[in-house]
Amino acid sequence: MDIGWPEIAIIAVVVLVLFGSKKLPDAARSLGRSMRIMKTEIKGLHDDETPAAPAELAAAKPANADSASAEQTTSSS
Repeated sequence: MDIGWPEIAIIAVVVLVLFGSKKLPDAARSLGRSMRIMKTEIKGLHDDETPAAPAELAAAKPANADSASAEQTTSSS
């Protein structure tokens, strides 16, 4: 199924008639803002995933070291 220029023109006219010439720019602006927010949130999710693993490993190492020193203290007493 190939969509050519005549079909696109018909779709544009139907959209213009349905929404009106005053609401169409507002709708496009709102759609652009929504897409920008969604893109930012998706990028934030990707950024949150990558540094989480090294941070968890770094946080786990001191906890293991504390438990090891606590075991040495109790065994030496």
